[in-house]
Amino acid sequence: MAASLFEGKAHAASYQRYRLAPPPELQRLLLAYLRDKRASPVQLAVDIGCGSGQGTQVLAAHFEKVIGIDISEAQIEEAKQANSLLNVSYCVSSAEQLPFEDGSVDLITAFVAAHWFDLEIFMKEVDRVLRPDGCVAFSTYTSDVRLQYKDCSEKLTEIFSEAVERLSKYRDERVHRVLDGYKEIYASLPFKDKKRVTDIFGKLSVSVADVIGYFQTFSMYQTFLRSDPERAKALLLEMEQRFLETMGVSSNETQVELWISNVCVLGHKGP
Repeated sequence: MAASLFEGKAHAASYQRYRLAPPPELQRLLLAYLRDKRASPVQLAVDIGCGSGQGTQVLAAHFEKVIGIDISEAQIEEAKQANSLLNVSYCVSSAEQLPFEDGSVDLITAFVAAHWFDLEIFMKEVDRVLRPDGCVAFSTYTSDVRLQYKDCSEKLTEIFSEAVERLSKYRDERVHRVLDGYKEIYASLPFKDKKRVTDIFGKLSVSVADVIGYFQTFSMYQTFLRSDPERAKALLLEMEQRFLETMGVSSNETQVELWISNVCVLGHKGP
C-alpha cells in the first residue's frame, strides 16, 4: 500500500500554504513531451498523490479535464477548498486501486508522490487505465536545494542542508527512491518508450518564513514533530535565527531565491 504520512489536518494545511507547484521548466518539459508523443489532445489527465492540489491546478490550464486523487481525506479537503476551476475535481483514492475504467486516461502525473506507492501494484494500474497512446510523468524534488541572498548564499544553503541532515534518522526508507534520482521509478515503468530527465532547476522568490514552512512539509520533519514536538519546533526557530543572522536582517519576510532541482520520469504507452 501507499504510505499514509500526510493525513493530518495540520499537515494538509501546511501543504496547501507552503508546498511548491511544479516549476515552469518541468511544465514545459511535460508539454513538449506530449506534443512529441501524441497526435490527439489530452482529454483526461489524472494527478495521483495530488496532496493539496498544486500540481493538479497547473495541469488545468492545458487539459480538458483534470482529476486529482490522494489517499488522504484531509489533503483532498484542502484541495477542494482551494479549487475554483471548473475542469478540475478531486477524490479520495489510493494509487494502487485507481477509480478509472480500463484504457480511459490520457495522462497520468505524480508530482513528488510516486516514491510513496507500492510500485509493482501501481504500475500495473497505470498500464490498465492508460489509453494505448497515453503518457505518464512522475517527478520529484531532489536533495539539491540552494538558497541565494547577496553574498551569503553558500552559508544559507549550508544551514538548510545541516537542518535536513539532522532529520535523516526520521527519513522513511522509501525516500531512497528520491535520493537515487528516481532510477527505481524509471526501471519499474512497464513501457519501452521512456526516459529520465535530471537537473531540472526551478527558481522561486520566497520569504525566509516560506522556506521554514516548506521545510515543515517534509515527511521526516513531521515524523520528528510527532516524536519530539519541543525539539522539532526548536529546530525551526534555530534555523530561522541562523538565516536572519547570516543575512543581517531582522524580518522573516525578507525575500530570498530558492533553487530546487527536479528529476522527471516520462513514458509513452505505445501500441
